[in-house]
Amino acid sequence: MTKTLLTNALLAALPAAVLPLTAWAQTPAPVIDNARVTVRDVPLEPGKPAPAIAHAGDYIILYRTGGRIQGSNGRVARHADGSAVWGHGGTTSDTAVGAPAYEIIVEIKDAASNTVPNTTGLPPAFPRPGSKKVFENGKVRVWNYAWVPGQPTAMHFHDTEVVVTYLQDGDVAFNINYC
Repeated sequence: MTKTLLTNALLAALPAAVLPLTAWAQTPAPVIDNARVTVRDVPLEPGKPAPAIAHAGDYIILYRTGGRIQGSNGRVARHADGSAVWGHGGTTSDTAVGAPAYEIIVEIKDAASNTVPNTTGLPPAFPRPGSKKVFENGKVRVWNYAWVPGQPTAMHFHDTEVVVTYLQDGDVAFNINYC
């Protein structure tokens, strides 16, 4: 019994132990932290592991600026700007390969939804013309959408809770009407 417990404890500790020491720098402070999500901006410098982030549960990595990224597992994958990758538990410390990259990590907390039904008659925010769904599972949907200068979007209703990230800088004028 003791031998099995010791083996399991060592196996659980191995993924964290293989991260380079530089990855154990201070975890980036959240830019959003509420009852439903914790959001962190993580710029990646080529060849330098990002600070390690321990994930207790589900998370999604949004690639504001993608590229070749080496994950904590040592594998290198190419991620397009605006793409997303889902994960559950463990520790991440990604490294950009060849060029800088930028991740936005959204940790999904176990909390009751605060979503309200759409009684407005307006269409949902997504899908909408010009949008593209890049990821979906039972917990999240990720849409890419580009505003066209001078062309307003139709009035719509956000029927789900949202985290909005921007891939580029620019001015956006909002007309918010709370129904």
